[in-house]
Amino acid sequence: MVILINLQLGYQKHFFNNPYLTCRSGVMKEKFEEIVESFIANKVGISDLFLTGALAALLQQHIHRLQEGGLMVSAGIGNNTTQDHDKKIRGDKIHWLDKKNKHTDELGFLEHVEDFIDYLNKTCYTGINAYEFHYALYEQGSFYKRHKDQFRNDSNRKYSLISYLNEDWLEADGGQLWVHQEGETQKIMPTSRKAVFFQSKELEHEVTTAMRPRMSVTGWLKRV
Repeated sequence: MVILINLQLGYQKHFFNNPYLTCRSGVMKEKFEEIVESFIANKVGISDLFLTGALAALLQQHIHRLQEGGLMVSAGIGNNTTQDHDKKIRGDKIHWLDKKNKHTDELGFLEHVEDFIDYLNKTCYTGINAYEFHYALYEQGSFYKRHKDQFRNDSNRKYSLISYLNEDWLEADGGQLWVHQEGETQKIMPTSRKAVFFQSKELEHEVTTAMRPRMSVTGWLKRV
């Protein structure tokens, strides 16, 4: 089940009453600017240190616990009205993030996402007012064939944002994100703390076969 989180007034209250925002704003702004500037230059925004090392490690540990508890489930293709489970196209397992779980590490990640959304809305006038994110686990041998993230029957997804949680990832480990545009392929290593950002409707992309477990938090910034 997809967990949609609507920002609206609840987020605005959080933003203006957060006593730690000023001391964190300089570091956050640098990361956010890095993503936006590379997105403007190449239609693919990348920040190598979008997450703190501590948060990335905690999220990775949580995925392991979810997997051990049988809560990571095979992902489908399409939305709720057209979903299909075809492992010849997509082999990852997912679990949706939800604020109602009140999981400390999830809340920390979602707060960071909301800070990024606020930055986008104020500097780029994107009008994002909702989002959805899930954990993604590619076990050894798993992949995701070439696709776009925006559904044919639902245009609410505007931007894709992927945050990686894989320490000491090598090229031989596979699992790269390949982004296709204008006859060229950009190959991105899924290294821990890195974030990748692009328009959901525009760029076709794929995940090559992972040679060891590959983890991320993957989601979409939306206008609903």
